Amino acid sequence: MPLDLIQTELGKDRSALTERVEALNAQFRHHSAHDVMHGAIEEVDKLALVSSFGAESVVLLHMAAVVDKMTPVLFVDTQMLFTETLEYQQEVSERLGLKNVHIIRAEDEDVQREDPYGALRLRDTDACCNLRKTFPLQQALTGYCGWITGRKRFQSGTRAALDFFEVEDGTTGRIKVNPLAHWAPEDVRAYMEENNLPRHPLVAKGYPSIGCAPCTSPVKEGEDPRAGRWRDQNKEECGIHFVDGKMVRAGEKT
Repeated sequence: MPLDLIQTELGKDRSALTERVEALNAQFRHHSAHDVMHGAIEEVDKLALVSSFGAESVVLLHMAAVVDKMTPVLFVDTQMLFTETLEYQQEVSERLGLKNVHIIRAEDEDVQREDPYGALRLRDTDACCNLRKTFPLQQALTGYCGWITGRKRFQSGTRAALDFFEVEDGTTGRIKVNPLAHWAPEDVRAYMEENNLPRHPLVAKGYPSIGCAPCTSPVKEGEDPRAGRWRDQNKEECGIHFVDGKMVRAGEKT
């Protein structure tokens, strides 16, 4: 098929997907996060929940388990995570009865080729994130029509206009679902307390946002909760929410 026809077809598909997302946002505009979760699992075919099993991940995992314990959960093990995170992943999965957890890792040959000494992060954090997280997740999401994220508006400026449903950037044809988009920090704490959910052990040690061990540091009182992620660098995201895995910082255009 000629390139112009391919582009036309992709444009039609994206237009239809945009209309569907707009309809879903209108349908669930005044509904709760749990309603959005339930609706997403019912309305979006081949839907997966992508979880870091970080500081607040247990909220979405619990909501998904209440709706359907067979909901696919994709956990990216970058092989640079805190030991506490790996242990927490096992604890939460067992406690919530999650029956369809997939542990995703980069291919050994890719790591050996791109980062044989585990030092890529020291010269290029974006490349490290792409190797160990973004690309493996993109591969794992192949075949899915949508995925659920734990992103919230309050987390950073790049998320300030986040809605419940959105069309993923690029040409993947996937829908991204953000059930907690409108939640505030106190909503997260209240849900965890009301449902007696286990906390990530590093939260009590000053880690309100948890990623890979080498690139995550404790946060001081009064700092932004994500200040400990890639501290002192012009970086707010690992890249998994950007176009074709390319890191796009605030102010840049895709």
